[in-house]
Amino acid sequence: MAAEPELLPFKCVLVGDGGIGKTSFIKRHLTGEFEKKYQATLGVEVHPLVFYTNKGQIMFNVWDTSGQETFGSLRDSYYDQAQCAIIMFDVTARVTYKNVPNWHKDIARVCENVPIVLCGNKVDIQDRKVKTQNILYHRKHNLEYYDISAKTKYNFEKPFLWLAQQLLHDPNLVFVTMPAPVPPEERMDPSMNPQWQQELGNILDEVLEQAENTALPEEDDEDI
Repeated sequence: MAAEPELLPFKCVLVGDGGIGKTSFIKRHLTGEFEKKYQATLGVEVHPLVFYTNKGQIMFNVWDTSGQETFGSLRDSYYDQAQCAIIMFDVTARVTYKNVPNWHKDIARVCENVPIVLCGNKVDIQDRKVKTQNILYHRKHNLEYYDISAKTKYNFEKPFLWLAQQLLHDPNLVFVTMPAPVPPEERMDPSMNPQWQQELGNILDEVLEQAENTALPEEDDEDI
């Protein structure tokens, strides 16, 4: 069976305030584990994420950028030549949503007309501060929006699926299960059967001959 085509990798920048779960979101995709302890990203980390689609394999090189102000001057270089972006905020912290326009303006200034997804993370937490009906920024700026949870995996693939559909200009694109490798098929040559039978017969004849020629040990009455 012919191998599925491998699609070229796309550079995707992931931005948002510090502590909103950007790195946990990526690690959930990479390892399936959820990072409970917050550790600030220093500068940027690049992670390759591979997805299997009905059109072949697609890879995003995700640039997980720092949300800390000290790295603000470096961000333009991180955004350069990005083909798509994810802007994330924390639905339990209003200030992270208020900062979304700043992140969007930064990306739009460096990357013109790239598909962008807005994501509200931590929807698994009951004490939600930013309600769904109050999230309107994406409607005014032609962005896609998803509630997500890095902890429970709620909608955690949808941002990448939507981006893939936009980048490949295919609204019918879907993610599929990773194809299992086909094990090599081992077949015995039928012509070898007579040879194996002959060799097996010779081995049995030798064993029987040795058994007949081996004297049994004499029994010692004292051991009975």
